[in-house]
Amino acid sequence: MAPSAVFMEPDNLLTPKEKNKLRKPVVEKMRRDRINSSIEQLKLLLEKEFQRHQPNSKLEKADILEMTVSYLKQQSQLQMKTSGSFHKSSQFDFREGYSRCLQEAFHFLSLHKVRTETQTKLLSHFQKSQSTAPELSFCPSKPSTLKQASPKGTGTLWRPW
Repeated sequence: MAPSAVFMEPDNLLTPKEKNKLRKPVVEKMRRDRINSSIEQLKLLLEKEFQRHQPNSKLEKADILEMTVSYLKQQSQLQMKTSGSFHKSSQFDFREGYSRCLQEAFHFLSLHKVRTETQTKLLSHFQKSQSTAPELSFCPSKPSTLKQASPKGTGTLWRPW
């Protein structure tokens, strides 16, 4: 008997349906490989966390995903607590800095014997600001924003520019 050769049809002779049938297992294998690779990366990234919860045990993919979700939730809650205390701390720092700046400006302006109209207006403005300083607040999302609670009926704010 003569050896027989397997006849392969060229790509251009396959119908689109046949091409999809051939391509589907390859695409599915690539998808599974991507999933497995990502799960393995999660396992390596969170290896210490996994060892703390389940030492010396082989983790299934579902275990890795569940523990990752749990870890991310914990980190998110921790970050929210930390950002809340940071906001309070930055408000305190802002108030303290603002108060210190007012004191230094007031001291500098009161050093000069001769007072100009501008100095007088600035001193007056600083004294008013100092009395309302506890009502000042700082918005960390907009660093240049200064909100001041002022009673109705006060005059316009004098600015040197």
